[in-house]
Amino acid sequence: MSDRIVSATRDIAAGAPEIFDLIADPAQQPRWDGNDNLAQAPSGQRVHAVGDVFTMTTTKGSVRENHVVEFEEGRRIAWRPAEPGRPAPGHLWRWELQPIDAEHTQVTHTYDWTELTDEQRIPRARATTADRLQASVDRLAALAEHR
Repeated sequence: MSDRIVSATRDIAAGAPEIFDLIADPAQQPRWDGNDNLAQAPSGQRVHAVGDVFTMTTTKGSVRENHVVEFEEGRRIAWRPAEPGRPAPGHLWRWELQPIDAEHTQVTHTYDWTELTDEQRIPRARATTADRLQASVDRLAALAEHR
C-alpha cells in the first residue's frame, strides 16, 4: 500500500502562519494547485476545525465537498473530497507545516489513496505523482515567499 501514498517536501522562506493561511483558505487553492484541477472556490470558507466542509469547482466543472478530517491551526490540515451529498470515496489530501524558525517552514504535501474504494478514480489517483505534489508545494512557496 505504500505506493498509494505520495508526498513532496520543501523548505519555504516564509512563516508557518502565512503559509497555512494560503492552504486553509479554499479560495486561494486554485492559485497553487499543481494538478491544475481546481477552477475556483467561493470566498469565506476559511477552515477552522475538523468537521468543516468546503466546496471547490474543478476545471471539469464538477463540484467537490471537502470534509476536513485533521486540523491543527498553523501546523496540519487534511481533507477527504466527495461529490455533494455522497460519502467520500477514500482518498485524502494532507498538508503538514513544521516551523524551522519564524521565517522558514518545512512543508510536506501528501496524497493518500490507501482507502480509495471508487475503481473509476484509481487511474487519476495513480497519475497523482510526487512531481505533481511538488508542483503544488513550489507554487505555494512562490506565493508565500512574495507576500
